[in-house]
Amino acid sequence: MTISIALYQPDIPQNAGTLMRLGACLDLKVHLIHPTGFLFTQKSFRRAGMDYLDQVDLVEHKSFDAFNEWRNAQNKRLVLLTTKSSVPHTQASFTQNDILMVGRESAGVPDEVAAISDLNLRIPMRQDTRSINVAIAASLVLSEALRQTNHWANLT
Repeated sequence: MTISIALYQPDIPQNAGTLMRLGACLDLKVHLIHPTGFLFTQKSFRRAGMDYLDQVDLVEHKSFDAFNEWRNAQNKRLVLLTTKSSVPHTQASFTQNDILMVGRESAGVPDEVAAISDLNLRIPMRQDTRSINVAIAASLVLSEALRQTNHWANLT
């Protein structure tokens, strides 16, 4: 068991592809929560240069409710990255049971999704900036989470 990544209704296929490639390279499960803001097919991702699609452990969920029902049944902790949190990711303690979720590039997640997340985190940044690209944000926080859970030792 290890940390996994969840993409909440992604808008931009390149970011989704980047996060799926990250999942493949780091041997992490990726949860894609529909609907997406783009046509999600293997053909469209291959055309965009996503040649790791056959190597990613991808689980698609038809809706957030379906995803949330699955994760509750699996006893997974939902860790949301959001600019609306006051808790910096650097103060979090991560476990192998965590699912690190990023929101839609255009709108994040609805308030009701943030409210049921087990832990909401933000990346400390300058106050006069709005946000960091979701793929970069996930990578940054994921690095710390994988360090804390000793996942790096499992990779060569």
